[in-house]
Amino acid sequence: QVQLVESGGGLVQAGGSLRLSCAASARTFSTYGMGWFRQAPGKEREFVAAIGMSARTTFYADSVKGRFTISRDNAKNTVYLQMNSLKPGDTAVYYCAAEYAGLGSRTSNRYEYWGQGTQVTVSS
Repeated sequence: QVQLVESGGGLVQAGGSLRLSCAASARTFSTYGMGWFRQAPGKEREFVAAIGMSARTTFYADSVKGRFTISRDNAKNTVYLQMNSLKPGDTAVYYCAAEYAGLGSRTSNRYEYWGQGTQVTVSS
């Protein structure tokens, strides 16, 4: 069982930055691919970014490419999402997820474990 706890969300003005963190309880964190997804009110959950077990592979949704950066620190069992140039359209609850032996997947149903989410609100 893997527990994931997100932090770092909050309220920010358009153009600002936030860094989300996701701490994992797994002793074998380095064997999990990690992803970030988000869900805005009234919308389906959507892929944001993903990173493979060894961080050699990263993937981004077109909507965040060039603005968001996913990274991981396997020594700290933590994955990060640096979000720059935020827009009101980025407002959502952001979730991190873990996929055993994952190389970074865009598909939510490949992930076995999910965090509770952290709210990000971008004001115009």
